[in-house]
Amino acid sequence: MKYDYIIVGAGSAGAALAYRLSANPRTSVLLVEAGSNTHPFSRIPISFGLFINKPGVNWRYFSEPEAGTANRAIPVPRGKMLGGSSAINGMVYVRGQPLDYDTWAQFGNRGWSWEDVAPVFQRMENYSDPGHETRGKTGPLGISEVSEQNRLYEALLDAAVSIGHPRNADYNGPDQEGVARLQATIQRGRRMNTAHCYLSPAMRRNNLNIVTKAMTHKIRLQGKQCIGITYKKNGKLVDVECNKEVILCAGGIASPQILELSGIGNPEILSQYGIEIRHELLAVGDNFRDHLLPRIKWELNNPEVSYNTRAQGIGLIGQVLKYFTMGTGFLSLPSSSLGAWLKTRPELETPDIQMQFLPYSVESAEKRKLHSFPGMTIAAFQLRPESLGSVHIRSSNPYEHPAIRFNFLKDPIDVRTNIDAVKMMRAIVDAKPMDPYRKNEFHPGPAVSTDDEIEKFLREECETGYHPMGTCRMGSGPNTVVDDQLKVHGLEGLRVADASIFPTMPSGNTNAPSIMVGEKAADLIMNPS
Repeated sequence: MKYDYIIVGAGSAGAALAYRLSANPRTSVLLVEAGSNTHPFSRIPISFGLFINKPGVNWRYFSEPEAGTANRAIPVPRGKMLGGSSAINGMVYVRGQPLDYDTWAQFGNRGWSWEDVAPVFQRMENYSDPGHETRGKTGPLGISEVSEQNRLYEALLDAAVSIGHPRNADYNGPDQEGVARLQATIQRGRRMNTAHCYLSPAMRRNNLNIVTKAMTHKIRLQGKQCIGITYKKNGKLVDVECNKEVILCAGGIASPQILELSGIGNPEILSQYGIEIRHELLAVGDNFRDHLLPRIKWELNNPEVSYNTRAQGIGLIGQVLKYFTMGTGFLSLPSSSLGAWLKTRPELETPDIQMQFLPYSVESAEKRKLHSFPGMTIAAFQLRPESLGSVHIRSSNPYEHPAIRFNFLKDPIDVRTNIDAVKMMRAIVDAKPMDPYRKNEFHPGPAVSTDDEIEKFLREECETGYHPMGTCRMGSGPNTVVDDQLKVHGLEGLRVADASIFPTMPSGNTNAPSIMVGEKAADLIMNPS
């Protein structure tokens, strides 16, 4: 069968793109997803803790061991169902800074400045809180500010202000700097992933066909023209053709993998695995970035402000009842309730780190088992890391995960910024408004205090912020993969639209910019310049 458009990947960008393209009843759209439909717990916000390492709904990638991070294989969770990573993530909603997108435009990407993309963010938003004239109120994506009341939150906000950091009523507005209540893709206690917000209403359209549990093996080319894809479902290979375009929305890890399996990429890499070279494109899989995320944990004096003691045993039963009767409590929360965007140096024009404050602590990022004593966690990451890694195939087998190399902390700027971020987290907790709550830091603890000790901690223990991007970089020149129309250089009928096209890292969590790219791709396809 032939379709006008074939979209590979029903995640954050792919779902938004399918929704917009299928709004035209004269257009036929096929959406191919390797994962399942949905999970019964996917609409419960706290499910991110369950899904962080769960087979079936998570690709469960791991990085290659690297000397710079103590030869550890670092987990790289990615969503594997309708909604993609928006169905398993921490739901923190961050547009990024205007400077991010103006930088994209400065690189020659016409139509990607803040002035260009701000209306796209606004169009996709259904922001439930009053005020904030720059925010969208009628879009498909449900967003709200975390409204839970907790004395710990106010103490942390007051502590940050007491040492000179401003409060910010809307960090997604014109100025990102300051401490704030976080905004999340949650409304009325339910996760607002793209499967629910975009695909559920689109499924009623006869011109949209969604195929799940279908693993894309390759993009099919006829010369330099993309003519369709091959996917495998129920043990059978299926060839599907397109009348117009294939749009790859498989994300920062899988999009470069699919291109390379299709013979599109660096000949030196492809030839190692016997893949026929259909189109030389040296930058496929390069320019990879992610956020390194140090987490600092404290024991607290007051058990009433920590979910460690409020959400275990009989307390957990109470939280479950609270959620299913009122839509509030522990189960209704995103991965963090407060955030901060701060400068590690006063001479900086905009913030260079982000913090996230959690009213609980867990034994590890993977296990997510709450400690038995009252605790809290602060995590931070450098907004725009300089170190570049790569994602490349390790065989011609589509089911073998690619080799992920972060190269974390390779650039000295990244080392300095992350060390300063750790110190700034501690400074907030050490401030006077936290005196009634702070007991002691137990991870990594006071024995880790000098720059060398903090750097050692970063290399030996820190993991990722789960924001892989840049592997099909947008721009012109030899270190890019797509142009500013998201078209793959040198090929017809093939685009990439997901976080892999980011030229540089947006300043914050990457789910909102990924959805924006899907929305923007629809504009480029339906209204070509």
